Amino acid sequence: MTMRSLGLSIYPGHSKFEGNAHYLDLAHKYGFSRIFMSMLEVQGSPEETKAKYKKIIEYGNKLGFQTFLDVNPAIFKQLGVSYDDLKFFADIGAAGIRLDTTFDGAIEAMLSYNPYGLIIELNMSNNVDYLNNIISYQANTPFIYGCHNFYPQRGTGLPYDFFIACSERFKKFGIHSAAFVSSQVGQMGPWNVEDGLPTLEQDRNLPIDVQAMHLWASGLIDDVIIGNAYASEAELKALSKVNRYQLMLHVNYVTDVNKIEKTIVEAPQHFRRDDITKDVIRSTMPRVTYADIPNPVHDNNVEFQRGDIIIGNDNFGHYKNELQIVLEPHKESRMNKVGSIRSDELFLLDFIKPWSKFKLIGNK
Repeated sequence: MTMRSLGLSIYPGHSKFEGNAHYLDLAHKYGFSRIFMSMLEVQGSPEETKAKYKKIIEYGNKLGFQTFLDVNPAIFKQLGVSYDDLKFFADIGAAGIRLDTTFDGAIEAMLSYNPYGLIIELNMSNNVDYLNNIISYQANTPFIYGCHNFYPQRGTGLPYDFFIACSERFKKFGIHSAAFVSSQVGQMGPWNVEDGLPTLEQDRNLPIDVQAMHLWASGLIDDVIIGNAYASEAELKALSKVNRYQLMLHVNYVTDVNKIEKTIVEAPQHFRRDDITKDVIRSTMPRVTYADIPNPVHDNNVEFQRGDIIIGNDNFGHYKNELQIVLEPHKESRMNKVGSIRSDELFLLDFIKPWSKFKLIGNK
């Protein structure tokens, strides 16, 4: 598996250096390492553009960021840059360029051999044989990345099944991938429409950490990038706490939850049994690890609902202290309800498959 990272977006055409530098300082504090920087709305002379972009890119480079510039043929023409020579982008310190427009495959493959070692990032939001065509021209694949689009207009983001189909084309070749989440407070993007900037339409209004959990849970995305600027410090912090490699769901405890139940929820490396049931997700190892520890009865005579965390009580014999996450409503007096998955994370239960690893964390 490729190492996963967090990124953010900067729009030099709509912002000042000082604000962008402060944003990078804050993001660096929370472990961000990648910048998406739009050049689609460039104004001014090539010299002015070069100076403006170089200043902020070099600032990011000193903090350990990699910057990818979003470009299209109009920008190449405006800057007097040829596809045969990408020196302009190397000179301003970019790690790569993202091609917002597709070519014939041969061009993209040739670009991947540029002498500056610039990464060529492709638009992933298409379900055609685009990537395979580029690969067939013997592209330099370690220097080929993929990145989905973002969608400023409400109702225009990708549906999940289409997102999966597009992403799988890149995953098949082991191409490094990225997609966007949306800040709920950021108002800046490339255009003057700002309904958020996610890749997935269904994620547009979700908390930013849940959006990231969704993208990573797909198993098809390496880098999660905030599409709009500027995200709040609280959002940056929330993203920094997301487990990038397995689902880590938040639990709201019931009042009478006890010490051993909190331990069973938070301490183990949970995994779902392979012989699954439709009613619950079973994490069975706690009943072995904590077999000798009593667990008195409480909150056991209610109908359990989807997302409830339940643990076997002292009346459940061999199954005492087994942890389960409810998928279908049911009653079972030998189980205690100890808490519930945060409501906006409930849909992520669908990603816990046989043998899936997951962690649970109590909301303090």
